[in-house]
Amino acid sequence: MIRNTKFWLSMAVFQVLFGLAVFAITRDFYTQQPAKASAHPTTITSSGSVWPQGITESDIARLAPGVFGESPAQDPAEISRQADRFFTNGQYQQAANAYERLLTFDPSNAEIYNNLGLTLHYLGRSDEALRRLNDGIAVNADNQRIWLTLGYVNSQVGNVEQARKALTTAAENGSDESIRQSAMRMLEALP
Repeated sequence: MIRNTKFWLSMAVFQVLFGLAVFAITRDFYTQQPAKASAHPTTITSSGSVWPQGITESDIARLAPGVFGESPAQDPAEISRQADRFFTNGQYQQAANAYERLLTFDPSNAEIYNNLGLTLHYLGRSDEALRRLNDGIAVNADNQRIWLTLGYVNSQVGNVEQARKALTTAAENGSDESIRQSAMRMLEALP
């Protein structure tokens, strides 16, 4: 019986020491790792790098706004945050699914159509992206950002005249000066 008690006592001490060692190693690992910040395209500052055809990162960033935070998964605001996080992380299929889901809550929101259109373009589904962007324009033709995105996608697929028309509309209509400037730069880059 004494031998049995010594065995279990040594096992208990071993377990405690092993647990403390694991805790110390993992604590050390997580306290030394810098937090990784993720940014949505609208929060990226231009580092001066240039996209094809003279389009800057800040021009691309203006195509889709972002919002972050936490709330219940059935809440449209949470779905929007999830969609934006997926987009930021390059998980475009999940982002597209979330934006589609958002449209069931608010089918008259041109910003959702804008974000969905841009996401579909990044998935290589540009024809579908153009349809969704045009759906958004039908909902709200005064939305300056969606005209910018429509111009961008059209320019990327070689529809120069459609791109020119959309970018001109984005440059001439709306009050957001940064969108107007992006549209002007994209217009200048067109052949």
